[in-house]
Amino acid sequence: MRDAVVKVLETKPGGASVAEIVAGVHDVIGDVPRSSVRSYLRLNTPRMFVRQGRGRYLLNEALAPPAGVRISAENDLEAEADAQIRWPSRSLGRTKLYRADCLDWLARAEPNSVHAVVTDPPYGLVEYSAKEQAKLRRRQGGVWRLPPSFDGAKRSPLPRFTVLSQTDLDHLSLFFGRWAQALKPVLVPGANVVVAANPLMSYLVAVALVQAGLERRGEIVRLVTTMRGGDRPKGAHDEFSGVSVMPRSMWEPWLVFRKPLEGRVQDNLRKWGAGGFRRPSSAKPFGDVIRSSPTRTEERTLAPHPSLKPQDFLRQVVRGVLPLGEGVVLDPFCGSGSTLAAAEAVGYQSIGVEKDSHYFDLACEAVPKLARLSSRLQPSLSLQD
Repeated sequence: MRDAVVKVLETKPGGASVAEIVAGVHDVIGDVPRSSVRSYLRLNTPRMFVRQGRGRYLLNEALAPPAGVRISAENDLEAEADAQIRWPSRSLGRTKLYRADCLDWLARAEPNSVHAVVTDPPYGLVEYSAKEQAKLRRRQGGVWRLPPSFDGAKRSPLPRFTVLSQTDLDHLSLFFGRWAQALKPVLVPGANVVVAANPLMSYLVAVALVQAGLERRGEIVRLVTTMRGGDRPKGAHDEFSGVSVMPRSMWEPWLVFRKPLEGRVQDNLRKWGAGGFRRPSSAKPFGDVIRSSPTRTEERTLAPHPSLKPQDFLRQVVRGVLPLGEGVVLDPFCGSGSTLAAAEAVGYQSIGVEKDSHYFDLACEAVPKLARLSSRLQPSLSLQD
């Protein structure tokens, strides 16, 4: 698609509308969904294209080929531009960690290079804006609910998704659609994509990923009681003492998707090493319910991130997503690195991408320490054993 879009815009130095670009791309490579062309333009602006106004783009002059020069594999100006990009990065054992926006990173990542994704994204988006993160770090709350201390221990903050407006929800759908479209080419066929969600938001994330071409494969249920829900009506606790405004959350959905296979499962496994889940043992299949305790204080001390998930849970999921125990696990919203630490602990290669410099620095310190923690998982806590 890149070559086709560039070729069209080369003939229109004054810019073109999305409709004109779609028509031109159709003439070059055949029928392509309008949404795919629009998404490609958005994902590569301003690196390759300049947005003139609503729905109009022109080729970035810095990347436009000189007269008489043809875009080709031997003369790939986009690759030359990519080669000049150097994100801050750290190598931590089998882990490579990048400080970058995940959409930018995915746009430049090698196709068919990632075998699985396990991630806990900012599916409210608002709560991880610079404004709300500053409030959280000052303990001012904002969109974050700061539960009171219990028995002298501070409880972890929780985002208040019920305060999100319809505009916020629309932005969430758009963001996850763009993310999935950028992610799909980077995945090998059959790659698992496991995304932490919330019962209030999961349907929006699921629709966006399916529309981008990923197959829905169910969800993993993390059985854990949180502080979310169960409250009496605010300001009327005594009057309606027998009422819970919404159910107390006692589980967490982790949505499961897969990039479409090439051929049969066995064919895909042989070629790409992906297409299923690794069994806990030869006698037991990977299950979709995992009992989980809240994240331990020891882990929160090492990696003080508001959405930190426990290693005992993550190690089970991460181990399971590579069916042959080989490949690369990606966390494009890696926060303080808990997924990467789980991959390190089970012996997998992993890549993490985090755009917040505070969390990037935290992950650089936390990943080796979390990975070294011994598992305290009791057999009664896991349905995978």
